[in-house]
Amino acid sequence: MGQEIREEHFGAQDFERFRRVLADETAWLLDWLKTAPPLETPPPPRLGFEIEAWLCNTHGRPLPVNDAFLEAMDSPLATPELAQFNIELNSSVFHTGHGCFGAILDELNETLRQARRAARHAGAELLMAGSLPTLEPGDLGLHHMSHQARYRALNSAILEQRAQRPLEVDIVGHEHLQHRHADVMLEAAATSFQIHIETRPAIAHRTYNATMVATAPVLAAAGNTPYIFGHDLWAESRIPLFEQSVEVGGFANSARGPIRRVTFGTGYLHDSIGELFTENLEHFPVLLPVDLDETPDRLAHLAFHNGTIWRWNRPIVGCDADGRHSLRLEFRCLPAGPSLIDMLANTAFALGLIEYLVAESPDGTLETPFSEARDNFYNAARHGLDARLRWGHRDPMPAPRLITRELLPRAAEGLERLGIDASERNTLLGIIAARVASGQTGAQWQRAWVARHGRDWPGLVRAYRGWQNTGAAVHTWGL
Repeated sequence: MGQEIREEHFGAQDFERFRRVLADETAWLLDWLKTAPPLETPPPPRLGFEIEAWLCNTHGRPLPVNDAFLEAMDSPLATPELAQFNIELNSSVFHTGHGCFGAILDELNETLRQARRAARHAGAELLMAGSLPTLEPGDLGLHHMSHQARYRALNSAILEQRAQRPLEVDIVGHEHLQHRHADVMLEAAATSFQIHIETRPAIAHRTYNATMVATAPVLAAAGNTPYIFGHDLWAESRIPLFEQSVEVGGFANSARGPIRRVTFGTGYLHDSIGELFTENLEHFPVLLPVDLDETPDRLAHLAFHNGTIWRWNRPIVGCDADGRHSLRLEFRCLPAGPSLIDMLANTAFALGLIEYLVAESPDGTLETPFSEARDNFYNAARHGLDARLRWGHRDPMPAPRLITRELLPRAAEGLERLGIDASERNTLLGIIAARVASGQTGAQWQRAWVARHGRDWPGLVRAYRGWQNTGAAVHTWGL
């Protein structure tokens, strides 16, 4: 949904045309996946990143000035998000291998330096967090929607699919949040750090399976969103919030069908990543039947439709200016923050674990049943490091023990296979180990701060922003 559109209103003929073109492009993709020749010496996979961030005033309240921010930033790496107080910062594309994390850190630090300067020019402060503790439901109205036509069209399409019923939020965590919302602006309450990992047609289905297995332990160590609208909920409350803020089913054009557009998934893949795009075609109604005026081999409609289906691990097909196609998986479950080095440590943990699973397991799952991978995911999101997780179809064990004893060494093996320098992998995985040993994730730090200082949400944002701006890993933050 990052692509701007011209139209906002559509008729039956638009939907029929889009479905016909989508079917043609899906058939083209399936044929390409079958016939793409395997590479004798595959290049190292490439990485890219998206950081969603908040623009706040001096009191930590959301400030709807992303137009002024983007004008001041004046960079193709910065783009708007759904709400006028959110922006997205993108990275270049990096090859994994020698020195890659140092290069990533250098670029993202420079991007953040420029973004903070642009925010100050717009009268704002920049904050990277899974949600904003000062955010109130009234902030999430259409008056704060960014001006791009695609957002207005998406809001209309979602509500039409729901027969104009409001969105219902019902999250039971440490406390119970119930809330009704009239539009999709609710989605803007959740901000993420998204990792794009390149893969190849021959192994993409195994990589996808491995990503689903790896998601839970990485998320357990990365929770950073305990508070929504003043309620103490899950360690990573973005997960249920986002699933409920765009609650539209897919099957047979039913708004409450059995397959949701925001989902962990319906199962592992068997033979091809194309199974997901077939599912997109057959089970998810078209939301925005835009006319993109491209030949089927560009896969423009397929990519646009895929952008309206928010799997927590999402496949993406790219097509460059020369017509070359590429595959990547978007690892979407992680929150923004607490610090840049924390986000890169989470990246190293995820990347190494996925690589290990692909190399050591015929299907990428290491005999973890899909039901266990799914249950692990929601347990990790709800309980963070207090979760008990299954691995390899064994009895559940505390997440810290599983991560420390079994998964970090395996992630190190995976990073070594990718040519990551020992110094980089030891530093980044060492941050995960120290975070797990201390128990201080971003979510736990926020809860500890509130336990000491009370529910002073502006004070929490100021303290959080102060520590974030030091660049220190969250396990070292004080109260």
